Amino acid sequence: MINIRNTKGCVKMGKLKNESDKVVGKTKEGLGEASGDDKMKLKGKLQNASGKAKEKLEDAKDKVAEKANEFLDKHEKNNKEDN
Repeated sequence: MINIRNTKGCVKMGKLKNESDKVVGKTKEGLGEASGDDKMKLKGKLQNASGKAKEKLEDAKDKVAEKANEFLDKHEKNNKEDN
């Protein structure tokens, strides 16, 4: 089997970073709200949104890699059967 994306550790670290961005962003947003600091609140919203967007991108990359691996496996199997 050919792995398009053989970076499982990197993927997990990326997902952990995305979750961290979301949590820290929400925290900053809450602190900004509580203290009346609109700048901190906005930074928190942006960091949270960034974490969510990166998470969706990682999910899309995983799906593409999965489909690519399925395609390659199928064609590799067909080539072996033809020989």
